[in-house]
Amino acid sequence: MSALTHLRDDGSAAMVDVSGKPVVRREATARGFIRLQAGTIAAIAGGGVPKGDVLAVARIAGIQAAKRTADLIPLCHQLPLTKVAIDFDPCADGIGIACTVKTDARTGVEMEALTGVSIAALTIYDMCKAIDSTMVVEAITLVEKTKTDLPQP
Repeated sequence: MSALTHLRDDGSAAMVDVSGKPVVRREATARGFIRLQAGTIAAIAGGGVPKGDVLAVARIAGIQAAKRTADLIPLCHQLPLTKVAIDFDPCADGIGIACTVKTDARTGVEMEALTGVSIAALTIYDMCKAIDSTMVVEAITLVEKTKTDLPQP
């Protein structure tokens, strides 16, 4: 196992210096799932949740969270995001959530994708808690990350 890059020799926390790395195109996708009762899924689909359009609000919350990841996680770099997409996949027992994030930068966007999924799921939870006390947020995981060299001018 390699040394932890967020620790100095004395054991104190530090932000990783990425200044020597090249700028490359980076993309990451994270997924999660929120388990809901069938009636809650129907209420979301039919616009019957008292707080409003659950998936529209959760999408905006996830996008906003991905953009603010460096404010939430202390040692993350602030990145110029070029894309944040939140997608939902309702099924019989809940809603799958995917967040894909892109940037051209010196470090990856895994934390931004994971944060986007997490906050989208928590927003669904918040908006539906009055009608479903059995919800469970689960299986938040990074499913893909890529980096591609940028074309040379």
